Amino acid sequence: MALPGAWARGWAAAARAAQRRRRVEGAGGSPSPEPAGRRAALYVHWPYCEKRCSYCNFNKYIPRGVEEAAMQKCLVTEAQTLLRLSGVQRVESVFFGGGTPSLASPHTVAAVLEAVAQTAHLPADSEVTLEANPTSTPGSRLAEFGAAGVNRLSIGLQSLDNTELRLLGRTHSACDALRTLAEARRLFPGRVSVDFMLGLPAQQVGPWLGQLQELLHHCDDHLSLYQLSLERGTALFAQVQQGVLPAPDPELAAEMYQRGRVVLREAGFRQYEVSNFARNGALSTHNWTYWQCGQYLGIGPGAHGRFMPQGAGSHTREARIQTLEPDNWMKEVMMFGHGTRKRVPLGRLELLEEVLALGLRTDVGITHQHWQQFEPQLTLCDVFGANKEVQELLEQGLLQLDHRGLRCSWEGLAVLDSLLLTLLPQLQEAWQQRTPSPVPGG
Repeated sequence: MALPGAWARGWAAAARAAQRRRRVEGAGGSPSPEPAGRRAALYVHWPYCEKRCSYCNFNKYIPRGVEEAAMQKCLVTEAQTLLRLSGVQRVESVFFGGGTPSLASPHTVAAVLEAVAQTAHLPADSEVTLEANPTSTPGSRLAEFGAAGVNRLSIGLQSLDNTELRLLGRTHSACDALRTLAEARRLFPGRVSVDFMLGLPAQQVGPWLGQLQELLHHCDDHLSLYQLSLERGTALFAQVQQGVLPAPDPELAAEMYQRGRVVLREAGFRQYEVSNFARNGALSTHNWTYWQCGQYLGIGPGAHGRFMPQGAGSHTREARIQTLEPDNWMKEVMMFGHGTRKRVPLGRLELLEEVLALGLRTDVGITHQHWQQFEPQLTLCDVFGANKEVQELLEQGLLQLDHRGLRCSWEGLAVLDSLLLTLLPQLQEAWQQRTPSPVPGG
């Protein structure tokens, strides 16, 4: 296969140079000159897979053949259309997810990135991540994705036990995974993440911790721990329902998670989010946009987005979902320029609930300055400072509310769902009791 064109090679080279500068200068980076409403992340959904994993209920399809030229053209068109509709002038990160986007051609990746760069500003140090499965990405193909502009990989490793991999319906073996991981680290040093699962049926704490310790000998600077979620409609859900497999033990899963966190902390990883761990500053800037309630555009079948459309006097952020089925989505893109199936305006309280629930997933939490960007009148202390139940959580050491803002402690991150059962109703009550701000002409 020929490598992508001159634009992609030039951009990829500039990106590598920018990343080297950032590693030398530190991970902070210079702030973007564009206001928040003009910045966004971009998610690109590739809906196709070789086979459906037993636990997966994502929007994905197992096609007999893929008309990649048509799919590429529609991804490019929809990216250009949504960038114009949103008024976004700077794309700070791009994430190719799926599905299995490593099955796409590197030319498709390069075409999307070129379209983004021609429609908005795509800085040379933007994070461009590709999800990859071990069996679909030999070293030569990884190098071609790098030439196309990808500078970070997220590898769906999931387990280092071949029996567990077969249970999950994965097409790779543990040896395949480690071989791909080694090649990825050679090509993208410091820019490789791995997904690792816990809480599988019949899985035990000791062997799982052994796998995690083994993985630490091979992994790069980013690791995501995910607990298996049994989703209705999946093969694994049916096997558990029928008694073919035992139901996962939630107490064992909680112990795996807690002991895994300790292992990773001792290995120098910072738990910067409930499920995500990084060392040497290798945080995912794309996912950080989600947790900070930043704008993001979703292109491709079934992709989700959150942004404020421009024009027609709109000042409301919308939640958007693109048409699920690929053929129907392509028809809509060819007719209208995009395949948006659903648009839901987000009210101010809904947006604050997202700010709270997503922001507390991170170790930074919600700073006062960040909260004021979304709610300039009702402060964090107004909402939570005098509540007795919140005070109990503070005294238990699960939450911290101080001059920096509101955040979970290390212990609190592990039980965030239970904390939100107190915090979200308190936010809703404070919102109902607030003094309404004056409305001009009202």
